[in-house]
Amino acid sequence: MTTSHGTLSKSVLLEIIQSERFGVEYQPIIELSTGEVVAYEALSRFYNYGGESVRPDLIYASLHENPITLFQVEYLQKKLQLAESPETRLFVNLDQDAFFATDVEAHNNPFIQLIRKQKESEIVVELIENSEINDAIMSLSMIEAFDALGIDTALDDLCHPHSMISVSVLQLVKWVKLDRCVLRMQHNDVFMKFVRQMIQFAKMTDKKIILEGVETEADLQTAKMLEVDCVQGFFYRTQFINKMP
Repeated sequence: MTTSHGTLSKSVLLEIIQSERFGVEYQPIIELSTGEVVAYEALSRFYNYGGESVRPDLIYASLHENPITLFQVEYLQKKLQLAESPETRLFVNLDQDAFFATDVEAHNNPFIQLIRKQKESEIVVELIENSEINDAIMSLSMIEAFDALGIDTALDDLCHPHSMISVSVLQLVKWVKLDRCVLRMQHNDVFMKFVRQMIQFAKMTDKKIILEGVETEADLQTAKMLEVDCVQGFFYRTQFINKMP
């Protein structure tokens, strides 16, 4: 099913794409102070011909070899995620390579046109923190385009060991999501000093901080100790799952 390079075999990938075996899982984002759901994140899901789940990272790793196909799959996923979303704020991930695959001006980008059809105040576009300078430049360009239209953005995976920080990107986003590695490395004093500084920066600049990867009561207590605004993870039951036939 997978190749030696950690990508899906072309035959499996082609069957998934042609049959549009796509799904979406909505994971709740919980406000720590109230315990209430304040948003959902739409997570892409894929299935093989037998109905078995296929890891999204394998799908996207394979799709990055062909930007146009990546765009097509990402666009269909976003249509599904927006069409079936709960009646609340929705976070949607958007791949930088897919966004720029069409070579059109940002304001005419198909993803922007698709998101603008929704209630803009309820959509938050989530971009991944990257380890490549070119990705950071693309992220900044995307954020500026959405910001000009009044569409909120979020920075994902902050503090991941393999990520870099773009100050310009960090300044523009309204939401910051701390990577799950914060919980894994919470006993590393030097690392946690940096995490606390990022949280303090967010509070001083009116950004909301979400801690990802919360799966246990102990994780929840760590989130409270860090005084983040919201938490997300499998500690909370997924509320919505939709699967295309």
